[in-house]
Amino acid sequence: MQTRSAETRRIMTRTMGGIAAALVCAAMALAPGAATANDDPDLIFKKSTVWKMLTPDDKLAVYGIDDPAVEGVACHYTVPERGGVAGMFGVAEEVSDISLACRQIGPIRFKNRVEQGEVVFRERRSLIWKRMQIVRGCDAKRNVLVYLVYSDKLIDGSPKNSTSTVPIMPWGSDAAPKCSEWVRG
Repeated sequence: MQTRSAETRRIMTRTMGGIAAALVCAAMALAPGAATANDDPDLIFKKSTVWKMLTPDDKLAVYGIDDPAVEGVACHYTVPERGGVAGMFGVAEEVSDISLACRQIGPIRFKNRVEQGEVVFRERRSLIWKRMQIVRGCDAKRNVLVYLVYSDKLIDGSPKNSTSTVPIMPWGSDAAPKCSEWVRG
């Protein structure tokens, strides 16, 4: 009987270790900086805004991304990153203040048809409650791509947002495509 109890403890220890490892992996996947788009954003630079003596400073971080469906468009966004103990361990809930600027950086070519309000990039801003999204639309009348960044909370949402527009212009000898021809619906 004592052998069975020792074996039961050994199995339970292995099971609990597996569960703990799974929880650690899940927490890392859901960390605030975990991107959910095809490519991670490029960090351009960070600037400290609040000095902290023994833990990381609060910072503003500037990132760059390319539109995955529209070649020739790049967006840059700035997000605050919390320092302190919570920021050091990746469990701080980040604030919703995000700025956005998108520009034409080459000839614009649509890789495939797109949806109005389609997600270009998504990133978690807290362990489980908040995420940031950049979505794209087409202003067909003006032939302009419209990008909107906003954060949403699981429970009450967030009114914080920023918009940037990219007029589709000819580039060199390439004619400017009409975004209305590439939007579904």
